Amino acid sequence: MAVAATTLLAGCGSSDDEAPSETDTSATTSSVSLPVTPVTTTLVDPGAEPRTAVTRNISGEQSVRLTTRSTVTQQIDDQAVQDFSTPNLTVPLTARASGASGDEVDLTIGVATSADQRLTDQLAAADGSGAGLTVTDGGAVTALSITPADAAQDAARAAIEQALNQAVYRSISFPEEDLGIGAVWTAQQQVISGLTLNQTTTATLRAREGDVLTIDLRIDQTPESTTLELPDDAGQLAIDNYTMSGTGTLRIDLTKPLPVLGEVTVGGSQQYSDTDGTTVLRQDISDTLEWASE
Repeated sequence: MAVAATTLLAGCGSSDDEAPSETDTSATTSSVSLPVTPVTTTLVDPGAEPRTAVTRNISGEQSVRLTTRSTVTQQIDDQAVQDFSTPNLTVPLTARASGASGDEVDLTIGVATSADQRLTDQLAAADGSGAGLTVTDGGAVTALSITPADAAQDAARAAIEQALNQAVYRSISFPEEDLGIGAVWTAQQQVISGLTLNQTTTATLRAREGDVLTIDLRIDQTPESTTLELPDDAGQLAIDNYTMSGTGTLRIDLTKPLPVLGEVTVGGSQQYSDTDGTTVLRQDISDTLEWASE
């Protein structure tokens, strides 16, 4: 059971999608559609007067850099601590609105780079890969698709998929009501990553200059269940402790598909044990996502 748990937790301990494989380098040409769970947005405080509507009016083309990094350490009982961290990944993105109502966003992926030179070499072939987002008027992402370049290798594809998936679950959706400075609202969403997490994002509008908004975020995640099912019917682990939370700030231009600037970090610790209480697994995790305009 400890071996099965190590394999599972090393991949799913992060708050988002699984880490890419370091050994899988085969090419793939198939398009991937990733499910995005629904978002429920609730206004808590409308903020100070004057209050105005927050309406996205996406147009034109946008160039940004998305950078992600993840630190994951794990210990089984009193064994040596294992490091399952993934190297920094920077993905240049060109975004443009499409669709009759502008609710579709087409992404073109440039030459991505990593702190791992081997992965950087593999990422070169993924240049020109495509992706797509379906976005509501309030900014909630309802669908994500990825179409790798013909020569893209699976290790590169998985790394880019993980980065985009993380970006989706660190995005902002707005309530329908008018908002003023100091407005507070929440977004409820489930995150599926080996176990089902209930995620609450609390957003606070700190500044607004025309279409450009500065928003502070707090993210809290709690497991829906008290147990973790192991793969291949290997049993289950009790979730003894699970803390995962973080903060960040994003700058949003309502005329652009993606954030223009910002950073969000989510981290915490978890402890799992088997039904006999003979094996205990502990993890410490920190995920960071950064946006910067090109």
